[in-house]
Amino acid sequence: MTKVAVLGSGSWGTAYAKVLADAGSEVLLWARRPEVATSVNRYQENPDYLPGVTLPITLKATADYRQALDGARIVVLAIPSQTLRENLADWRDFIGPDATLVSLMKGIELGTTMRMSQVIAEVGGVGDERIAVVTGPNLAREIAGEQPAATVIACADHDRAVELQQASQTAYFRPYTHTDVVGCELGGAVKNVIALACGIAEGMGFGDNTKATLMTRGLAETSRLGVALGAQRGTFSGLAGLGDLAATCTSPLSRNRTFGERLGIGESLEQALRRTKQVAEGVKSCRSILDLATKNGVEMPITAAVVAICHEGRRARDEVGALMGRATKPESLA
Repeated sequence: MTKVAVLGSGSWGTAYAKVLADAGSEVLLWARRPEVATSVNRYQENPDYLPGVTLPITLKATADYRQALDGARIVVLAIPSQTLRENLADWRDFIGPDATLVSLMKGIELGTTMRMSQVIAEVGGVGDERIAVVTGPNLAREIAGEQPAATVIACADHDRAVELQQASQTAYFRPYTHTDVVGCELGGAVKNVIALACGIAEGMGFGDNTKATLMTRGLAETSRLGVALGAQRGTFSGLAGLGDLAATCTSPLSRNRTFGERLGIGESLEQALRRTKQVAEGVKSCRSILDLATKNGVEMPITAAVVAICHEGRRARDEVGALMGRATKPESLA
C-alpha cells in the first residue's frame, strides 16, 4: 500500500486525498488548523471546505506536517500557489529522498514568474523527474461527490506518472498521463484568469456569445504563451487546456468565475475579497502571468484587461471597449 501525504486541506486537497484513499492508498492529510484535522478524524468531514461530504474512514488527518511526511512515497502539495516557496522551505528536510512531489496548484509565482514545478525544483532541491502535476476539469465539490471526471498527470518521468495514475484511479476519477509539464501547468494557471474575465462578463449582464469569445480567445492566449515557453500546442486542446478552461469558466462552483462576477457587478477588489473565504488564484496570478508574457514577447490582451480591472483600478466597461476596439486581424489560434 502506497503511503501518501497531502499537504493542504482546502477543497481540492481534501477531494484529491479522498480520491487517493478510495483508490487504496494510505493517506494522511495535513491541515494547518488542528480543528480541521480533528473533524476529519472524528466525523469524516471537512466542514469548512467540503461540508456534507463523508470522507473515507481510511483517510486520516494531522496538524503536524512532519507526521504526514514520515515515510510518504507521494507528497501532494495543495496550498495557495503564492505560499509554496515559504512552506516548502519548512517541509523539504522531511521529504523522502525518492518521494514524488505532486503539485495541485494552478498559479505562477509573483516576482519570479516561475511555474509551480520550477519553484518545487528550486526550493525542494529535486530533479524534474520527481515532480508531477495534476490538472484538468477538476471541480472539487463534484469530484468529492463522486461525479465522473478525468484529469491529466504530467511528469517528465513517464514511469512516475504511471505510478501516480495507478494510485489515483477510481470508479469516478479517470487519470491520463502526459509528459508536457509546461503546457499542463500553463493551461491550469491561465484558465483562472480567463474564468475571471468570464465572471466579469456575467456580472455585467453579457450573454453566451461574449463568454464563448473570451474562452476561445483566452485559449489562444494560453497557447501562444505555452508554445513560446516550449509547450506542445496540442496540450491545450486536451483536458489540461480546453477541458479545464470550460469547467472553470462556466461553473458556479468555480471560485475564479464567481469572484469575477462580483467585480462585474461593480464591487471593488477589496469588497469581493471580503465576501470570499477561499483564494481565487487568478486574482494574484494574473499579474505574474502578464509579466511572464511580457518577458517572452507574447501578447495577452484579455489577461492584461483582467490585471487592469483587478490591480490598476480600471472600470470593466472601459476594458471591454478597449478589447473590442483593437485593430482587426485574421483569426489565429496561435
